[in-house]
Amino acid sequence: MAATICQVMGFLLSLLGVAGIIAATGMDQWATEDLFDNPVTAVFSYSGLWNSCVRQSSGFTECRPYFTILGLPALLQAVRALMIVGIVLGAIGGLIAIFSLKCLKMGNMEDNIKATMTLTAGIMFLLGGVCAIAGVSAFANLIVQSFRFTTYADGGFSMMGGGGIGGLTGSLTPRYTFGPALFVGWIGGAVLVIGGVMMCLACRGMSSDAKQQYNGMSYKASSHHTIYKTEARPRPAFNDSYRAQSADGRMSNQKFDYV
Repeated sequence: MAATICQVMGFLLSLLGVAGIIAATGMDQWATEDLFDNPVTAVFSYSGLWNSCVRQSSGFTECRPYFTILGLPALLQAVRALMIVGIVLGAIGGLIAIFSLKCLKMGNMEDNIKATMTLTAGIMFLLGGVCAIAGVSAFANLIVQSFRFTTYADGGFSMMGGGGIGGLTGSLTPRYTFGPALFVGWIGGAVLVIGGVMMCLACRGMSSDAKQQYNGMSYKASSHHTIYKTEARPRPAFNDSYRAQSADGRMSNQKFDYV
């Protein structure tokens, strides 16, 4: 019963983690403009993995996708790849976990097969969560480097490798800080890792239950001090049928050998 509860809870947490990773990947607010001591208040810019957006004080928002791939920093492309790999691993692990649920009866599938499938799904959830956390952390490191080397006094160092985002260049280059998508990605990856660990623990419990349900035949080996008694068999009685009979019907002592 405990293994079933652990498996179901791990499965639900893993689904929640995969949903968080998908939401974080699609969000545009990975890096938001730092408004602290910002001389420009009429324009607010933010960027994500796929778009760069500018929101004006009037409420009008314009987003521009990254039309090029080769022109983007290699680290940004690596973050994209890590997030996509995390989503794919989580989706495949979710499909495997559905068929491995102990509370669902599918044909004559044995518990040891379900335990193996549960372990496989747990490992894929773990790898997916690690990929997501690594991707978000790499992007956060990029933001930290951009924030440290970018000032409002000079052009400095732009996060995307160019001279500003959203049309702001020169002395008005904005500084970027962590956006909501980073926290969503971190939380989603952590929840996915926790779900994968619970699935692995459930596999261990299911394996022990399968061993307890094994109906085997036990026997006790004989010791070295066992004494085996031989059964005394009676000797066969002497048969006198081969003796020759005399004319008067009496048995004679003569013996004949037949060849």
